Amino acid sequence: MTSATPALSRPHAGPAPLMRRILLQGRYETLTMIRNGEQLILAVIMPLLALVGLTVTPLLDGLGASRVDIATPGVLALCAMSTAFTGQGIATGFDRRYGVLRFLSTTPLGRTGLIAGKIIAVLAVLVLQVLVIGAVAGLLGWNPRPEGWLPGLGLLVLGAAAFTALGLLVAGTVRPEATLAITNLLWILLGALGGIVVPAERLPDLAQNIVHFLPSGALGQSLRDAFLHGSVSLPYVLVLLLWTIVPGAAAVRWFKWN
Repeated sequence: MTSATPALSRPHAGPAPLMRRILLQGRYETLTMIRNGEQLILAVIMPLLALVGLTVTPLLDGLGASRVDIATPGVLALCAMSTAFTGQGIATGFDRRYGVLRFLSTTPLGRTGLIAGKIIAVLAVLVLQVLVIGAVAGLLGWNPRPEGWLPGLGLLVLGAAAFTALGLLVAGTVRPEATLAITNLLWILLGALGGIVVPAERLPDLAQNIVHFLPSGALGQSLRDAFLHGSVSLPYVLVLLLWTIVPGAAAVRWFKWN
């Protein structure tokens, strides 16, 4: 007579390894961002419009390089701000409102895994943005310095980290409606007057004295230095590090999960 193993004695599968859980969460977050029409407009369509607009208008004339060579690094920086700050901030704010953050933080994924998944999503979308913007810019005649790619991509990741920290700080401390208003308003202000797309030389005098200390100005100018000259400006790196560490620490301290 054959005997069957009792159901209660069968080994139960435990939770997946932490890294696998984080990767699965990152994949989910990435697909959610890509499938969201509003996010897609913010992450891809608006930067493309900015790239084409700056390339066909004389706003960037007289700065020592072609329009597209000056415009493209700033548009890449705008992509980082769009995805890491505005897009991720709004998504996190409404996840918090509907209890998604509180629920996922109690699962085996945990709070650390949840935040790591969001960071993976930001980086994944940023890769897609670089590919799309880079391809279109190449068709428009973009000719970056080859030695500028490595520092440029590193600065882009650092800028994304700074804007992610800011986005999580806003999303975790104010109401979702306020998050929506704040992130969209800052996207417009920093995009127009923050030195991210338009170099400081083309901004009003008051803005010129401020933008270098903002994450937008630091990221925009450091990417222009990298792709135009193949150089890295350490003061801008320091500014981006400070905007990563300080808001990040504040988010850890004051982030509300419900």
